[in-house]
Amino acid sequence: MFEWRDVLARHAAVSCALDRTLGEQFGLGMSEFEVLERLWEDELRVGPGKLRVQEIAQTVHLSQSALSRLIGRLEKDGLVARVMCELDRRGIFVALTDEGRARYQEAQPIHREVLARTLG
Repeated sequence: MFEWRDVLARHAAVSCALDRTLGEQFGLGMSEFEVLERLWEDELRVGPGKLRVQEIAQTVHLSQSALSRLIGRLEKDGLVARVMCELDRRGIFVALTDEGRARYQEAQPIHREVLARTLG
């Protein structure tokens, strides 16, 4: 039982540190950064492109509605773009913009630094 509380306390400490640091320096919350990172990793794996919202939802641990709102904020900030699927009009893709790639690359070392500091 006490181990679970330790896990929760560490998660809270890491989350708060990431939200504070990424927010102050890059205008990103921890979840926004995570979405940018998933899109970045996908580009590294398969080249520039886009992911379906459902694919992102499976990896970022947010509800579909929370993720939609988050993507809306990232889109408003010019970091991602929503693209309709040409083959299935119901499908929506999300792609990094040049600004999104740049912001991710700037924030990534600080993200790793915060993780090392709070988890190490």
